[in-house]
Parts: sequence; C-alpha cells; structure tokens
Amino acid sequence: MAEATQPAPYRSVFRPGLFEGRVVIVTGAGSGFGRCCAHELAALGARVALLGRNVEKLDAVAAELEPTGAHFSTHSVDIRDEAAVEATVAAVLAAHGRIDGLFNNAGGQYPSPLEDISLRGWEAVIRTNLTGTFLMSRAVYRSWMKANGGAIVNMIADIWHGMPTMGHSGAARAGTLNFTETAACEWAASGVRVNAVAPGWIASSGFDTYDPPMQAELRRLKSAVPLQRYGTVAELSAATVFLLSEAAAFITGTCIRIDGGVPNARHTWPTRARDHETDATRPFYAFPLERPPRMLDQD
Repeated sequence: MAEATQPAPYRSVFRPGLFEGRVVIVTGAGSGFGRCCAHELAALGARVALLGRNVEKLDAVAAELEPTGAHFSTHSVDIRDEAAVEATVAAVLAAHGRIDGLFNNAGGQYPSPLEDISLRGWEAVIRTNLTGTFLMSRAVYRSWMKANGGAIVNMIADIWHGMPTMGHSGAARAGTLNFTETAACEWAASGVRVNAVAPGWIASSGFDTYDPPMQAELRRLKSAVPLQRYGTVAELSAATVFLLSEAAAFITGTCIRIDGGVPNARHTWPTRARDHETDATRPFYAFPLERPPRMLDQD
C-alpha cells in the first residue's frame, strides 16, 4: 500500500510559531486570498477559524489543512446577515476561547459600467464588501477584543483615482478604508489595531471566474504594471500576516498596497519592460498548493 504523500509546507518568511496560542478568523477562507492566508497562519501556529458561505469550499480547505496537523474550525456564514455573524463569532469563541485576529477577506463584485448597475446589484456588492466587514469587525470587537485587544485587517482594493467598470466595489472598498481609519481611532484605547491591505492585479483563482472579455482585459493589464507582472497570493498573505503580527504593534489606521506600483504610473512616464530580473522584484511563491489561473495559459 502506497504511503500518503505529505503536503509541502508553506514557505512563510515569518518565524515558526509566530502565532502559537493565537486564534485568527479568516472570512472568505474557501478560496483565493483567504485560503492562502489561512494556510500561512496555520503554518505559523495559529488556530484558524475558516469562515465562508460555501460549505464545500470550506471542507476542501479543511481537507488540505488536516494532514499538516493544523488546528482549525469551519463555520458557514453569510457576513451580510447580522444575526448569523453574531452567532458565528459566538461559535468561534466557544470553539477556541479567544479571538486575537480577524482578516476580513470575504467580498465579491462583477465588472459593469455604472449606468448598467442595478440597485439590487449595487446593494449586493456594498453589503458584502462594506457592511459585511463592519458586521464582522463589530461583532469581534464587542464579544472579545474590546476587553482583550487584537488586530483586524480589512481587504480593500486598488481604488485610487477611481475604479472604472467596478464602481460598486470601488465605493464599498473606499468606505472600508474610511471605516478602517475610524475604527483604528475609536478602538485604539482597547488595544485593538485596525489596518487594511489593498491588492492590485493578483493572479488568483478569481481570474478564472470572469467572462472572456474581462479575462482578455486582465491579460492586457500586466503591461500597465510598472513591475511588469501580476502579484501572487502569497505576497498579499505576507502583508496581511505582518499586520496581524506583533511586529506591527505600532501600526494602525493604515493601508499596505500590494499592487506593483500601478497607482504611481503616469502618462508622462510610459511603463517599460524590465531590463532584467532581480531578487528584489522576483515573484514570491510560498504556497505550494496555489496554481496560476487557467486563463493565463493564453498569455
């Protein structure tokens, strides 16, 4: 009988055991950024509460984590539902006894010009990306962090100078940035830090969910990135893990951009292909289970 293959370990840049004894909630943990970050946190010793709407996706991530000896729990929840959020946070506390970190990663959007977005579509994106972040943060703060402190990291996006074709998401993410700055001020006295991460064009499984015209646009956009490549999910996870860690103890109310310099590009300075590869800009691949989006095979 063949022996089961042990999964390759997560190649985190952070020291082993960094989150030993800590409990971190990751929303949207069933795929993409959330899945990657959950793996990295677990590899660093955290007990991870995996939250998401899709039970099958959560079960798949749980099956990946099980052989590693990670400590985790799974919780199906719609973060737009106030009562469900409150009940889920209570369930996490019952399972783990504490909540030291929260990564508000869950979100969703679809490409559309503003004039074609229906009220229902607008409200769905706002409730998922902004209201859900608020509900999760408030529930965790009230139930644990107000008395014990902690760290919250909110997902936003490359919203600078507007977000054409994603106006609903841009509005929600901009609101989340302001919420982040406000919560960082109001909750500082409780020892709670609140920060955000803003990814640009990260090559993740989400690329494959878009329609062919949007995928063609994504393939074109790589040439508009000053660093001339897409980001990796591990690069986004590393920024998130840093903000959740003790090393970021004096950082709150801020946002880390993971975007290859896109907002700095100017029409007066055309983006140019790199002369050569360097260690300083080479993609960081740390998650052995991550696979490039299939749509990039056409690149």
